[in-house]
Amino acid sequence: MNGIGVINATGQPAVASSFHTLVVQPTSFCNLDCTYCYLPDRRSRRLMEVAVAQACAESIAQQNSGHPVSVVWHGGEPTATPIGLFRELLAPFEELRRAGMVRHEIQTNATLINRQWCELFTAYGFEVGVSIDGPGALNRNRLDRAGNPTDTRTRRGMQALADAGLGYSVICVVTPETIDHAEALVDFFTGLPGCESVGFNIEEQEGADRIPVPEDAAYRFWQRLIARRVGGSPLRIRDLDRLADYLAAIRAGHVDHAPYEPIPTVSWNGQVVLLSPELLGITEPRYGDFIAGNVLHQPITAMLARAGDLRYVNEFVTALNDCASHCSFYDFCRGAQAGNRYFEHATFTVRETTYCRTTRQALVRAAADHLTPQGGRS
Repeated sequence: MNGIGVINATGQPAVASSFHTLVVQPTSFCNLDCTYCYLPDRRSRRLMEVAVAQACAESIAQQNSGHPVSVVWHGGEPTATPIGLFRELLAPFEELRRAGMVRHEIQTNATLINRQWCELFTAYGFEVGVSIDGPGALNRNRLDRAGNPTDTRTRRGMQALADAGLGYSVICVVTPETIDHAEALVDFFTGLPGCESVGFNIEEQEGADRIPVPEDAAYRFWQRLIARRVGGSPLRIRDLDRLADYLAAIRAGHVDHAPYEPIPTVSWNGQVVLLSPELLGITEPRYGDFIAGNVLHQPITAMLARAGDLRYVNEFVTALNDCASHCSFYDFCRGAQAGNRYFEHATFTVRETTYCRTTRQALVRAAADHLTPQGGRS
C-alpha cells in the first residue's frame, strides 16, 4: 500500500503506486486558439530541456515494473517544438524503447505535420492521435490565432500521415453546436484515409465560458452512433469499443478492479501533476497548484509514494469511494476523471459530474435501450 487509500467496495489500492502512462509536455505553446481550450499557457513558447526528458526516462527505468510505459507527447501542440529539439528529447528514451519498456504516442492538431515529422514518427514507432472535430463548419471551434478555420490544414497533415503509411486515431470534441450531427461525423471519419478509430469527447467544462452539452442530446448522439454500428458501419469508435470490451469482460467474469492510473504529467520545466493532465499549469493555491514534485529533483515513483500527502489526491480517493459505494455505473466508469470534478465543482469530492452523465451514463443507457427498446429509456 502506498498511503493513498483503498476503494472500500473492492479493498484494492485506490491509486496505483506505479504508472503505465506518462504524459510529457515538450512545449506549452499551441499554434491554434480553439474556442473551448482551457490551457492557460498556450501562448508561451517555453520548451522542455533535454535534462527533463532524461529525468523522465530515469523515472521509468527506476520503476522497473515489468510493463511498458506509454510516453504521450502532449501540449500545447507538441509539433510546435523544433523537430531537432524533439529528436534530442527522444534520445534518453531510446534504450528503453528498444528494450520494449517504452512506446511513444503523440496527440497533435496535425497542422504542422510534414514529411520530416512522418519520418520521425516512423523511426521511433509512434502511435499518432489527431485532433479534429469534423469537416468544414463542424470544426468551427478549432481556429488559428487569426480566427481562421483550420480543418484544411489538419486534413493536409492527416494525408501526409496516410501517404507515409502511418495510421492514426482521432479525437473529436463534440460540442453543443455539433452534438446533433452524429451521422455527418461518422461519414466524415469513415472516409478519412488512414483513420483507424475515433474517440468522441463530449465537450467538458474545463475553464472556458461555454454552455455544456445537455444530457438528453448526448443520449441521442450515442443512440445514433450505436445504430450506425449495428447497421454495419466499419468505423471503429473508441467509446463503443470500450463498452463492448467491458460487457465481454462481465460475461467472462473478468471485471477489472485495477487501481486508478495516476497519469503523471510532466511540464516543460519538470513539474509533475497527478491524476489528470488537464491540471497542469492551473494556478490553485488551495491545492498547491497540484504539483506533486519536480522530476529534476526526485523520481516519479517517490512522488507516488507520497501522493497521500496531497490534498487533491485525498479528496479524489474520497470521491472514488463514494462512487464505488453508491453509483451503479461505477464498474464501467471507474469514477470519472479527476479534472472534471475540479473544473465543474472546484473540488474533487463531488461524486457525479456532467462528464459522468453525458459521456458514461448516457452511453450505457443508449446501449441498454437499444438492446431492450420496449423498455424505453431508463
